[in-house]
Amino acid sequence: MKIKEIIPILEEMAPLGYAEDFDNVGLLIGDAETEITAVLVCHDAIESIVEEAIEKKCNLIICFHPILFSGLKKITGKNYVERAVLKAIRNDISIYAVHTALDNHQNGVNKIFSDTLGLMSPKILIPKQSYIYKLCTYVPANAAASLKDALFRAGAGAIGNYDMCSFTSEGTGSFRGNDASNPVYGTKGTITYAEETKIELIFENHLQSKILKALFQNHPYEEVAYEISKLENVHQSIGMGMIGELPEAMHEKEFLLMVKEKTGTGGIRHSAFLNKPIKKVAVLGGSGSFAIKNALQQGADAFITADLKYHQFYEAENQLLLADIGHFESERYIKNYIVDYLTKKITTFAIILCERNTNPVNYL
Repeated sequence: MKIKEIIPILEEMAPLGYAEDFDNVGLLIGDAETEITAVLVCHDAIESIVEEAIEKKCNLIICFHPILFSGLKKITGKNYVERAVLKAIRNDISIYAVHTALDNHQNGVNKIFSDTLGLMSPKILIPKQSYIYKLCTYVPANAAASLKDALFRAGAGAIGNYDMCSFTSEGTGSFRGNDASNPVYGTKGTITYAEETKIELIFENHLQSKILKALFQNHPYEEVAYEISKLENVHQSIGMGMIGELPEAMHEKEFLLMVKEKTGTGGIRHSAFLNKPIKKVAVLGGSGSFAIKNALQQGADAFITADLKYHQFYEAENQLLLADIGHFESERYIKNYIVDYLTKKITTFAIILCERNTNPVNYL
């Protein structure tokens, strides 16, 4: 298998279109035509991980955090990013990052975080906006069913737990071809009236090119009439963070001790105890201070995240138990998820979980 052949599998797990605009995901280093020998999965693709890949004869590293986040003007080995990039290039090792593409996935980082804490029926905390589009097209009535099937196969018509969703209406279309036309129905130069079906379906933004390809390949007309519009609807299945409930309410201190044990953190920084039971819990793996207001708005009793600054603890407003468990700890199980996912999909080469701990934070 070449790298370009594993990319669609990775995009099934973490569609690059789900990533935040600020992020840098996908194939960061390497040639997509390279044959894969083995894959090493890690959290951070730093120099020691590249060395582990060399030792284990892996020529593709799949990492959570992108080692290349902002642009490099020089690659001289003067810092940890440049050293990792140099070592990877010198040893023909490719690097692919998933980061917020997997953060925003309904089965990704925050679902794993929620499951780790035993939250029931977790839902997206901050659903993604401006990501749902609608396709509207017109087709002869006798071709409507086959066209819809092709669009469904391309990913259109999925809404939450449902797929193959569409709306159709009947009407009469008219057209007249010029001398250069080659109409499927009617005669060039003569106005033609045809019984047509209007098909409307929604789709996720990152699928647009695939949807249009299916439309053009399966529509019988020489010229396809269609329109695409962006909807204001939020996408309830994609977004940052999750919120759910514990099976039973817990005392605040008891709850934090449970979080500490489940996540393996060396310490928890938290806001003042409010002497109220913890039942509804919001989580966001990684840096999540921006979601404090969302946790409050949705009535969470506790919000577990990382990288909180001093003044941000005040934002709990004596209504919420706010806890910082550490960046790595809040995402620590994602590499295991990637290994499990790829192992089920690929049997032609090894998918290896890295052994080195890349957490840069230590606790006394």
